[in-house]
Amino acid sequence: MSVFETFTQHFEFNRGRTLGLLERMEREADLPAALAWRPGAGRAHIAWQLMHIGITEEIFAVERLAKGTGKFSDLWSRFQGGSTPDDQIPSADEIRQVLATGREELLGTLAGLSESQLGDIMWEARDGRKLTLLSVLQIISWHEAHHQGQAHITFNLFKAS
Repeated sequence: MSVFETFTQHFEFNRGRTLGLLERMEREADLPAALAWRPGAGRAHIAWQLMHIGITEEIFAVERLAKGTGKFSDLWSRFQGGSTPDDQIPSADEIRQVLATGREELLGTLAGLSESQLGDIMWEARDGRKLTLLSVLQIISWHEAHHQGQAHITFNLFKAS
């Protein structure tokens, strides 16, 4: 199994957990309230966490790895790292669309790369770290699990409130 196939399996597993959470949320009597719930003033709501996953994959796919423009680049400033969550709450359908598109673009970009590039510097992080393609793959895999976990605990807090 190639490195790309291994990471793709990780990505698929993580996405199943993310979509499973969204499906559980859709069983709530008031889905918009659940998506908008945040643990405190100025903190990220659940919808932001989920949109952030898809937007980040799109940013990595089309800007950091392929140097292009994404289908949802108009949403980047609202949902990229360092943004301040606003009160415009995306619907579950919009979240699904962004997650699917970000993933599609990511896999499309990765299909054009080779394992011989795993050690190549692909992106310089805000803190100046120069990240290889392998590091980028590790970050993307970790990133979804991290934010799915934040959304999951926030949903649990919503249900307990």
